[in-house]
Amino acid sequence: MAAAAILPEGRRGEIPGLADSKLLTPAARERVYEQVVAKALAWSVMIIPPTEVDARGLHVCNLAAMRRALASLTVRPEYVLTDGFPVDGLGAPGLAVWKGDRVAACVAAASVLAKVTRDRLMVELHDKFPAYGFAVHKGYITDDHTAALREHGPCAEHRFSYVNVAAASGRVNRPPRARRPVERAAATLFDQSDDFDSAVTEPLLLPEAAEGTVGVASGGQPQPPVSVGEDKAMEGETR
Repeated sequence: MAAAAILPEGRRGEIPGLADSKLLTPAARERVYEQVVAKALAWSVMIIPPTEVDARGLHVCNLAAMRRALASLTVRPEYVLTDGFPVDGLGAPGLAVWKGDRVAACVAAASVLAKVTRDRLMVELHDKFPAYGFAVHKGYITDDHTAALREHGPCAEHRFSYVNVAAASGRVNRPPRARRPVERAAATLFDQSDDFDSAVTEPLLLPEAAEGTVGVASGGQPQPPVSVGEDKAMEGETR
């Protein structure tokens, strides 16, 4: 998952309490989220489904989500700040900022959008799959989550390329990686809407009008257990 946000310049873009989403309480994140949605010149959140993560790898999918979030904006940014690592193919000049969600307001805003959207999705998944406790652990690897995996096996929303999920499913070996990009861009766009079912394909062109600096951040993703190791992924990336 990744989000993008363009905030107005000056005081119009100031958001009280805005910070790195990881430093905010859930209640504070919700308050900041509503302000970002209200004040942003443009914003979007993109989700990569678990099947694509299994096929392409987590890091490659994080980069793809950033590109899709940026390309889906209704306003073309003049400059792009990405959180943590450089991302090519953005269609605009940019800069990777280490811990960008702590030093750049637009990146912090994007991190809040992604985190709140992800947490809301986990609550929805809890209603659909109550045995796993998604509303509590938010998809991260905890003792309770691991115990639920062992007892019930994984559901369709788990990532089978993760070694603990593969083990719980009875698959000793992880599924093979796709050797070419997934042909259907299976991403879900949350663009100024709470409709969690609107699927879109990956946009190719940005709007013509350029304005402001956009922050792009990936959501807090559950990482594979350490034993998974570094795998060669697509597009020359590693994860």
